[in-house]
Amino acid sequence: MASTLDLTPRASARGVGSNADTIAPVYDYTAAGSAFARATRPDYFGWLEHVRAAAGCTRPIRLAGQILTVEQGTGRVLDQRRTDDMPDSAIYTACGNRRSRVCPSCAQTYQRDAFQLLRAGLVGGKGVPESVASHPAVFATFTAPSFGPVHARVVKRHTCGNRRRCDCRAEPCHARRDVGVCPHGRPAVCWARHEAGDAALGQPLCLDCYDHDHQVVWNIFSGELWHRTKQAAERWLTKLARRRGIPKVQVVTASGKTRKVAPVRLSPGKVAELQARGAVHFHAIARLDGIDGCDPDKVVPPPAGFTVADLIDALRHAATQIGFHTPPHPDRPDGWLIAWGEQVDLEPIATDGTGEVTDGMVAGYLAKYATKSTEATGHTSTRLTADTIGDYADPDGDHTARLIDACWRIGRPTHTPVPLSERPRDPRPRPGFVERWQCPDCGTHTRYPACPTCIAHRQAALDTQPAKPATSNPYARLRRWAHMLGYGGHFLTKGRRYSVTFQLLRDTRIAYRRHEDQAHEHPAASGQSVDQVGEDTTLIVGTLTFAGVGWHTSGDALLANTAAAMARERRTTGREELAHELSATPAGTVPAAA
Repeated sequence: MASTLDLTPRASARGVGSNADTIAPVYDYTAAGSAFARATRPDYFGWLEHVRAAAGCTRPIRLAGQILTVEQGTGRVLDQRRTDDMPDSAIYTACGNRRSRVCPSCAQTYQRDAFQLLRAGLVGGKGVPESVASHPAVFATFTAPSFGPVHARVVKRHTCGNRRRCDCRAEPCHARRDVGVCPHGRPAVCWARHEAGDAALGQPLCLDCYDHDHQVVWNIFSGELWHRTKQAAERWLTKLARRRGIPKVQVVTASGKTRKVAPVRLSPGKVAELQARGAVHFHAIARLDGIDGCDPDKVVPPPAGFTVADLIDALRHAATQIGFHTPPHPDRPDGWLIAWGEQVDLEPIATDGTGEVTDGMVAGYLAKYATKSTEATGHTSTRLTADTIGDYADPDGDHTARLIDACWRIGRPTHTPVPLSERPRDPRPRPGFVERWQCPDCGTHTRYPACPTCIAHRQAALDTQPAKPATSNPYARLRRWAHMLGYGGHFLTKGRRYSVTFQLLRDTRIAYRRHEDQAHEHPAASGQSVDQVGEDTTLIVGTLTFAGVGWHTSGDALLANTAAAMARERRTTGREELAHELSATPAGTVPAAA
């Protein structure tokens, strides 16, 4: 929301009396006062341009140091800039957080990048061939199983035009006449017709009957379930190709060997969403590709005969057949069953805009959930530790408190460490020199008791290993991700060949911003000036260090965020006007805005 402060400095008005005071007192310790003090400075507009890159960020990163522009061929320093000569003696950069609750501005940038990334995998562009628009593609939704009855809003027949603002009459939540109360004496029925924003949605009918342990374990192993489902779908498609007589494709691996692979592969893009009950489910775009024997990384259409129906059958078979039990746990020696729920929706995607599910609608839907976290459950916190777990976990508390308690309890250490006195020790060589000898492994001649060359190689190998050894307890990650109710995976993942990367989109945006103010003129006959040396001949060397997080004052945050909000409003208005003009322009003509 934009501020109502007038940011333009104005001249003081004079009253008719000598003691007239038409300006209210301004205190610098308030947000309005510090904003007024900043706006009345002579370098205000320079500061506003300096912080423009991170103006809308809630908590920007401040960097200090110097930036050198060096000629690559000669090493000559062409330009030198120090942060001491800049406003606030720092460079502001956006935090880049994807969560809309933490930073709405950076989350909006991430959402737009996610939309472009996901849509490019369906219609092409951004380096993806446009031929992918003809590939079979499916929009799939995989949900978690039931861990106990929860309050829900069920609408069997929608009559509204917009599902986001659905006002249709819902069915009774849990209308049952055969069971009145649960084993704990609580009502097992609910005749209420919940509204869309009802706080009871997602809450269990009985907290003691609900299986909180199973839910958090399902969340932590849901990534493995998705991986096995994708593999099962690919195996189904491979068997289908063999039954249809389509031969395998010979490809050359990175080691130079030749191997035969299936003629089809699955290129997915997946987004995770936490429901109101705290269970994660996945929305995925599954695209069917072929294999090019000469270039395995090339995106080619699948063999003739493969349709969207084959892809739907493969995903449905994998969702119903895949399931596994987790490793034993002291609280559950047989482990927990990890499988998909009964609700599995598979809809074909129409890239020509004629079907019910289009590429733009799917990409926008997935990009929206890529910026969400645990807001739907009502719980928001940072990573929990032994000092802060008591503020959120409660075995007798509400739904989210019991989920966090289950994460911390199941993720506890389950093994007894070996005492230090009983651990094996590596033999240590005695100090001093010995008779000259030759190492049988590397052939080095030395007088040290241990070969220095082999020791250096062994130490280099140890340096590449993680400092903290991997634990043998597969449930230990539950404590690390207790603030996420057990889910520790990425909220947006994709296949390597599905689309471009976020890094490519960010680099393209940085290059555009770096040159958007430069005049696009041809170089002179004598060559380019020092200020116009091409990027291929110069290097930007920065020695920047972390200086802090956030704005210096609340007034600076108010001014920067207000300017960014006004810029976003202008940009949104421009998009709406352009979309309206394009929709009103007859086919075959070019609009004036284009």
